[in-house]
Amino acid sequence: MNHKRLLQIEYESEKEEFRLQSRKISVNEKIERGLVWFPVTIGKSYYNSINQFVVEITNGRANDDEDKSSSFEYGKPVSFFSITEKRTIRYFSYKCTVSFVDGNRMVVVLPDSLALTSLQNEESLGIQMAFDETTYRVMFDAIDYAINAKDNRLAQLREVLSGQKKPQKLSFSPIPFPYLNDSQQKAVNQVLCAKDVTIVHGPPGTGKTTTLVEAIYETLKREEQVLVCAQSNMAVDWISEKLMDCGINVLRIGNPNRVNDKMLSSTYERRFESHTDYPLLWNLRKAIRQLHENGKKNGGVHDKIARLKDRALELEVRINDSIFNEVRVIASTLVGSANRLLMGRRFNTVFVDEATQAIEAATWIPLRKVNRIIMAGDYQQLPPTIKNVEAERQGLGVTLMEKVAKNHKDAVTLLTTQYRMNEKIMRFSSSHFYDGRLKADKSIANRNILYLEHPIDWIDTSCTDQTDYGLETDDNQARLFLESTTLAHSRINKDEARLTVSVLEDYINKIGRERFLNERLDVGIISPYKAQTQFIRTLIKRNSTIKPLRKSITVNTVDGFQGQERDIIILSLVRANKNGNIGFLADTRRLNVAITRAKMKLIIIGNAETLSKNKIYRELHEYVTTLHSQQP
Repeated sequence: MNHKRLLQIEYESEKEEFRLQSRKISVNEKIERGLVWFPVTIGKSYYNSINQFVVEITNGRANDDEDKSSSFEYGKPVSFFSITEKRTIRYFSYKCTVSFVDGNRMVVVLPDSLALTSLQNEESLGIQMAFDETTYRVMFDAIDYAINAKDNRLAQLREVLSGQKKPQKLSFSPIPFPYLNDSQQKAVNQVLCAKDVTIVHGPPGTGKTTTLVEAIYETLKREEQVLVCAQSNMAVDWISEKLMDCGINVLRIGNPNRVNDKMLSSTYERRFESHTDYPLLWNLRKAIRQLHENGKKNGGVHDKIARLKDRALELEVRINDSIFNEVRVIASTLVGSANRLLMGRRFNTVFVDEATQAIEAATWIPLRKVNRIIMAGDYQQLPPTIKNVEAERQGLGVTLMEKVAKNHKDAVTLLTTQYRMNEKIMRFSSSHFYDGRLKADKSIANRNILYLEHPIDWIDTSCTDQTDYGLETDDNQARLFLESTTLAHSRINKDEARLTVSVLEDYINKIGRERFLNERLDVGIISPYKAQTQFIRTLIKRNSTIKPLRKSITVNTVDGFQGQERDIIILSLVRANKNGNIGFLADTRRLNVAITRAKMKLIIIGNAETLSKNKIYRELHEYVTTLHSQQP
């Protein structure tokens, strides 16, 4: 299978990149990239509800940049290290796993109490992301299962999803859902009648999550339990929270990124320790540990431990059965669906949200547990992250949802009414990415912030001397900034960054600071390049007018804004050079994501002369110019 071969290329490439990164990149650089906490402080240790030995650690270098990304999240492998008096790094031999992260506090699963002793003896201690072998192993296993499946439901699904057979449908009259629009109603009915697969294609602002939640709600009238998955923990949290808002009992496998009481109460660990039988189980486990630590290794002790373990296992199975039997939705990441807690469990339906952000192998992981799959997403927005250029070129980034949509056009329902953007902001995206099929709901079609203003501006920097810089530049200031932020492969345009902050300040002044605060308007500043976003954040912190409003202003990359929206979006495109070189901006899906985050005002800042060498940027510039030639 070609996909497995490409996945192997990606695996080996990423592993080698990680090895080189670990050797060559300094601790400070890794901290900047969100790969390391240093120094860390060891806190309390204990056995958690599922009998893992864990320790709490605190990041000694507090992160006051809320937009700054971190790689640490539930289930990820990590390694501890110490820095010796000679400033060399010594890694501890054992691997650990992240159990929970909240701000600057992390809970880490240790192999045993001896590991804790070795950590407590170190003064200069840090923790670093380790290479994630587990995720790749689970994906390879899923691909092998799919390839080798024979005479079972997985084999049948493989034939349908690969285009060898047409998907089957149940036949019944459409059910009306008056609170949904026409395309949403069609999508829900498609889900209900699908025997094998169906796709909900949700462009920006079209209510994909609303539609998916309704489809799950209706499916639960016909099925006892469903599995809901997504590529990222954040996406799983989002749909889980929406399902809970509808009164649906959700069990979250894996700890959430959205750390709040509602989300935490849905986790398996919280449900487990809240069970009425848990105190008895905890006492049994405590007795087993004490016998191991204190008892002499004679036959009598071994027999007693064995009896206690049998009793504990029996009780654990009873608690698990009680938890799983009372919930209607089990939610996890795609990789999380391989969790041991779900071994042997089957579902009629799996719903996969944000299916266009998951490589094909990941989407096969839950398919061995189900009879049919419902995928939702938008292949005109951000694709999966593929690090190896050759694997990407040969098609590793083509998702299972895209392949099914190509093979079975009748299985796709496009949501066509959007509720986010002013119609003029939406129109360009609709025309270039969705065959002009989107329409703005009349409730938002003409809304804006300032009376008689155009909803889109393009501030052209072509007449200036701006240049986008990489580390190859001779501009020392740009070089020093990039080196200090460890973004050697990124780009920066410092003049455009200053202009971006100035434009934001001017626009807030036009709105009026009091109105901006009273109406709780929010702003997103987007740039495709991480170096640019970090430089803009630095400038905002120094700006006395904007700094007090920072809670209403988010600065991030396009990837960081996927799935989000803001009243005002300012897009800094960075690229400015005589050759018309725009790098990965040529992936126009990124442009689609960036411009469709705006609800009422979109301000594009970019060098039109450089960007117009690319067809879609040229057409966008012409579109904005034409708008401005008309009455607002």
